[in-house]
Amino acid sequence: MATTSSSSKRHPMYRGIRSRSGKWVSEIREPRKTTRIWLGTFPKPEMAAAAYDVAVLALKGADAVLNFPSSVGTYPVPASTSPTDIRNAANAAAALKKAEMSYNEALVEQPRNDCAVGTFLASGGEEFVDEEALFDMPNLLVDMAGGMLLSPPRITPSPSDDSQGTSDGESLWSYS
Repeated sequence: MATTSSSSKRHPMYRGIRSRSGKWVSEIREPRKTTRIWLGTFPKPEMAAAAYDVAVLALKGADAVLNFPSSVGTYPVPASTSPTDIRNAANAAAALKKAEMSYNEALVEQPRNDCAVGTFLASGGEEFVDEEALFDMPNLLVDMAGGMLLSPPRITPSPSDDSQGTSDGESLWSYS
């Protein structure tokens, strides 16, 4: 049984990446070959995982198991299945993931006291209004779900109701 060196270990959550000397590396084996395509070295595991996703999509297609399946539409598509094209697309995907992570971190770290509820400054300086925060959407959905658990109000006809159902005790179903 082969043992792995202590300087290189796989990530517990992401496929196709491993840690080496404090950085994250990604590579993929070419189908039906013994050769591997080196995708690169990245500072964050998410970047290496995104690079792997692009490569596995290019080599295995729609049957590939991805690290970020919801990001498929944003990944760059390699011009061909050549190692160079796959590597270039993988590095572009890693750069996109880095930008996405930076944007998300900026939103989390942004002070909220200078903006209205649900209003943020996007990376380009323009204002972004988060309607979910503004209208308290998560709680709105909880309140709506709670409303479904209430019994409906009873409808009792008032004595002044002139509808057919209350006339002389006759029922619609009594006619033959």
